[in-house]
Order: sequence, then C-alpha cells, then structure tokens
Amino acid sequence: MTSGPESREGGRNEVDDRIDVTAIFADLWRGKWIIIGLTIIAAMAGVLYAKQQPDLYNAEALLVAPGAGGPSSDGRLQGLAGLAGVDIGGSGVTTAAIAQQVLRSGPFLTAFINRHDYAPELVAATGYTPGDGFEYDAERFNAADRTWRSDDQGQSLEPDDRAAIGRLRSGLRMQSAGPGMFKLSFQSLSPAFAQEVVQNLVPALNDHMRDRDLVEAQRSVSYLEEKIEETSITGMRQVFFQLIESETRKIMLANANPEYVFETIDPAVKPRSPSLPNRQLIAMVATLSGALFGVLLVIALSFFRPSRPSKPAE
Repeated sequence: MTSGPESREGGRNEVDDRIDVTAIFADLWRGKWIIIGLTIIAAMAGVLYAKQQPDLYNAEALLVAPGAGGPSSDGRLQGLAGLAGVDIGGSGVTTAAIAQQVLRSGPFLTAFINRHDYAPELVAATGYTPGDGFEYDAERFNAADRTWRSDDQGQSLEPDDRAAIGRLRSGLRMQSAGPGMFKLSFQSLSPAFAQEVVQNLVPALNDHMRDRDLVEAQRSVSYLEEKIEETSITGMRQVFFQLIESETRKIMLANANPEYVFETIDPAVKPRSPSLPNRQLIAMVATLSGALFGVLLVIALSFFRPSRPSKPAE
C-alpha cells in the first residue's frame, strides 16, 4: 500500500500536466490572430509564387528493346573470338543498357543538339506563348535570323556545348517500364518542342548505336581476314571463317533494321496540359507551413511572457 505523500505527489503531477496543456491552448488562443495572419500571408505568397512558375510540358514515348533480355551471341563463338582477340559482344552488357548511357553522354548530345540547332531553345528561351512559340532573350539571341548576338567587346554570346547539354539533360528522362520496355520523356516550356525532341532522339540513338556496331564489326572482319592470310593451320582458318560469318551477319542485320536498338511502341504526342508546376500543392504546402510557423511562434513567445503570480495554496 502506497504512502500518503506519494499519492499526493502523483496527483499533483497529473494536475500540473493538465495545467500545462491548458496553458498551451490558452496561449494559442490568445495568439490566434498571429497564427491566422501568418497563415494568410504564407498562403498568398504561395499562390503568387505558384503563378509565377512557368508551365512545363512533358512528352513521352514507349519503347521496346528486343535484345534487352541479355546477350544474344553464341557462347561457343564467344570463346573462339576470345582466342582470336576479337570482341563479338556477349560480355554481359546488353546493347540497350549501353544505349541508355550513350543517351546522356556528352558527345552524343552535342552532335544531336548541333544537328537540329536546338541550342537557342535550350539556352536562350525565356518563355513560351501558345500560338506565338518561344520567347527568347533578345539581348543574347536574335530570333528573326536565329543568330547569336555579341557583347561590347565583340565576343559572341553563343553558349558553349556544356550549357546546352546541361539543359537537355535536366529535362531528359529514360526509365524502365517493364522487361525490355522503356519510357523516354522530355520536359520543356513548349509542348511541340518536347514532342519534337523525343521523336528525334529515338532515331538518332538507333543510328548512333548502329554506326558504332557497324564500325566495330567491319574492323573485326578486317582483322580476321588478315589473320586468315597469316596462318596456314586449317583449324584456325575455320575458326576465323566462322567469326567472319558471325560479324557479317551482324552487319547485314544492322543495315536491314532502322530501329536497331529501340522500337517505338507508343510514339510521343504533343501534350495538351502542363505536367508542372503543381500549383495547388505549392499553395497548400505554403499555407500549412505558415500555420505551423505561426503556432511555433506563439508557443515560443509564451515562454518569454511574464508568468502570472500563482494563488497561494490553501
């Protein structure tokens, strides 16, 4: 059985806890106008910020890579090619996996931007108006004849490749959509430009990978033909002929298939509505942040408020 003083002490702690909670709610009620004011200010700031953000449109294409499941080269030929010093693939990395890395590589993106003259839209564009198209930085780029202006020292204001590549990379996404399936998307101020970039990227990537494999295959064939001339061993010559047949088959398939790595299942279309920004979410987060800040501010101020003298215990 507990003693009398301990029971009285426990009851006093419960009363103190109730008093503290009651005091906090009383402080919040006294500072309600601070909380309401900060909430309104934050909500207005959030709405204003959301309206100032430009619309961004996202165009997306669904692709399939038939050879993405794994290396397709014959294992026996791989061993023979290794002995001959020739690489015929099958190293464990698929062509689709290599293409995904090439898609974000500097040399590929530089050639792609220069081929289609996309630098002004990526670097100099400041806005977009439906019906009128892109709005450009007039002090940097002359939209009438699509030429870059010069500064006071006569130096061209044309950006370097890194600036254009960075802008293209920031809006470019490629992600898996299932076994052998990929989604390629690009985000831009202009819905038409976003669609155009995705539509041009797929054939450009296929052509790049085809040319790359063709050069490697032709180099391998030339190397194997030299080896055939150098050796008189019948077994080795048969091995080299088999390897040449494999590389020749690769060359024929590459030339016959325009969609060498990725086949387009669902092409990119011009988006009708922007994907970003989510203005409702921005306004809601700003409003909740203002309310939370108001509550914390009122509680903090309550600690500095002089406490009322307590009534003497009877």
